[in-house]
Amino acid sequence: MSLPPLPDSALTLGATARDWKHAVTLAGRALEASGAVTAEYAKRMVRVVEEFGAYIVIAPGLALAHARPGPDVHTEGLSVVTLAEPIAFGHPHNDPVSVVIGLAVRTPEEHVAGVAALANAFNDASTIEQLTRATTADEVRSILSIAEEVTS
Repeated sequence: MSLPPLPDSALTLGATARDWKHAVTLAGRALEASGAVTAEYAKRMVRVVEEFGAYIVIAPGLALAHARPGPDVHTEGLSVVTLAEPIAFGHPHNDPVSVVIGLAVRTPEEHVAGVAALANAFNDASTIEQLTRATTADEVRSILSIAEEVTS
């Protein structure tokens, strides 16, 4: 599976977040702005971290915010939020986070495939650093497409 589309509306570069909840909410708002989800989805993403902890911080500097498929997901979607200042999520090894990826899927199968595709795209640790320096939507899409191709 390839990564879901990444429209300009799903990108927030150089954002300022008060804490991890705000950072996750920004990723959810970007998904909402792209039309992939309703506002409720961001709230569910926050509840996932509250319930299960900072397991969404999947690599140093990178959080993969997501929730289970639900009626608040219109279509598969991806968002990218880069943070001007990294935020602690409470992960023992991978904090602080400077890139938050939002993922929305409609089915459990899409969920597993989407997480796998993203994990593959971030096998190269330099991808996270490159994203934190990105200043345009085209640059972010290019970084992710190159990372995805290298791991395919």
